[in-house]
Amino acid sequence: MLGFHYLRRTNIITTVILDRISILNYRNLPDVSISLSPKINCFIGSNGMGKTNLLDAIYYLSFCKSAVSPSDSTNIMHDEPFFMIQGVYTSGSGIENEISCGLKRGDKKQFRCNGKAYERLSDHIGSVPLVMISPADNEFIAGGSEERRRFMDVVISQYDKEYLTALIRYNRALQQRNIMLRGEREPDGEMLSLIEDMMTVEAVRIHERRSLFINELVPIFTEYHNAIVGENESVALRYRSHLDENGLDELLRASRGDDRRMGYTSKGVHRDDLVMSLDGFPIKKEGSQGQNKSYLVALKLAQYDFLRRKGGEMPLLLLDDIFDKLDSYRVEQIIALVSGDKFGQIFITDVNREHIDGILDSINGAYKLFEVKRGETAIIKERSL
Repeated sequence: MLGFHYLRRTNIITTVILDRISILNYRNLPDVSISLSPKINCFIGSNGMGKTNLLDAIYYLSFCKSAVSPSDSTNIMHDEPFFMIQGVYTSGSGIENEISCGLKRGDKKQFRCNGKAYERLSDHIGSVPLVMISPADNEFIAGGSEERRRFMDVVISQYDKEYLTALIRYNRALQQRNIMLRGEREPDGEMLSLIEDMMTVEAVRIHERRSLFINELVPIFTEYHNAIVGENESVALRYRSHLDENGLDELLRASRGDDRRMGYTSKGVHRDDLVMSLDGFPIKKEGSQGQNKSYLVALKLAQYDFLRRKGGEMPLLLLDDIFDKLDSYRVEQIIALVSGDKFGQIFITDVNREHIDGILDSINGAYKLFEVKRGETAIIKERSL
């Protein structure tokens, strides 16, 4: 460790603040360098001006990857040879840490803490806890089970290094099994059994951690949903896995023939899912746009609260254009929640200046308001503590 996990897993809730961020050639941001408010930072501007990319750069510093693009090379600005992001963070005890990352075309990305490179990128995950809510979250409901597994993995990996290690090992073994299944020759039985044993050991850990996480998250989620919409809507969230019924070793051996014909592994924790419902019915079929948005926002705020309690730190909260499709009552309730003492530093984007002004006028704390235009960022309004 590089000294960044200074106050984790204590009974004291501390706040990590992103004081300054510098961005070079990241997506459509050529050169951004700004100092930030310790509480609320708002970014306004038309679509395509760079607001989401600025939040994505902050996300990148926490997760070593983009929330927008799965390919690192596409994050480099067109016709530029590299990108660089640098953030200076301050802990509740006043300790400064600098996180930087960079990528040159054709090279591996580099991640550093206080100038020292990480041996493995996974060592950094959880150092700067962060929760992001964005329009892309719609895929959590509308998309396939991969999106919902990613949600569990992102949360648990931020406070449980053993889980992240188990996940990496399981996926590596899964990939080996799938290669053998797709091979021209019949897979070697002993080798297949060895790989399946490896998958089983890691799957038990993954299933246990996911089950525990969802059981702890559900009451927090229900509490936030009630705070946003009232108690006239009932929500539920349930974890579903093949391992609820049988051990993975038994499932894999029983499915070998079918898996060989299909060319992939059909049973395992890589097929886990979350069952989501509204008033007893699948939300994917029954929820309106506003109900779906409220469900997602409540779930992400519950994720934030869960991480805060689990890790002893207030995560950064990124709200990217989240007020669209929500009525004024729900917007007011969300603002009242996130501007309270349970939440630390917040980043908000919106296209509507009047909307943002209304939000800022309703709170008493510190804030900075920036305008983002063609990749350039300028401060236009602020209030200090």
